[in-house]
Amino acid sequence: MLKNAEFTDKLRSSGLRPTKQRLKICEVLFNRDNTFHFTINDLAKNISKVLNERISLATVYNTVHAFKKKGYLKEISINSDKSYFDTNTTNHHHFFDEDTNELIDCDDGIIETPKIKKNISGKKINSVEVLVKVATDNQNQK
Repeated sequence: MLKNAEFTDKLRSSGLRPTKQRLKICEVLFNRDNTFHFTINDLAKNISKVLNERISLATVYNTVHAFKKKGYLKEISINSDKSYFDTNTTNHHHFFDEDTNELIDCDDGIIETPKIKKNISGKKINSVEVLVKVATDNQNQK
C-alpha cells in the first residue's frame, strides 16, 4: 500500500499541489490491491461515500486528467460522451457491459490481437487495444 509521501510525489510529478483533497483522491485511486475502472462522476461519489467527505467535481476532474497526462491512469472512451479511467496502465483489452455500464478487463488469451495490414502514412502504432461491447441476449432468455 502506498503512503502519503508517495501520493505527494505522484501529485507533484503531475504538476499538482498536494492538497488535502488531492491526497484523498490518491488514497481512493492508488491505495488498493486491485486495479479498477471508474468515471469521474463515479469517483467523486465514491470519495464522498468512502471518506465521508465531499470533494468538488472540478478538483476530481483536474486531478484525474493530470494523472492521465503523466501516465498514472489510462482513459478508455466508450463513446463520444462517456469515458472510463483505468488504474491499470498496461496494454490490455476490455469488455463493456451495456446493461450495467461496467468496464471489465479481459483475461489474457481471450482476445487475439488483430493483425493490422496497413498503417496510416507517417504514423506508428503505439498499441492495439480491443473494446468489446456486450449486452444481455434477450432471444436466449426464456
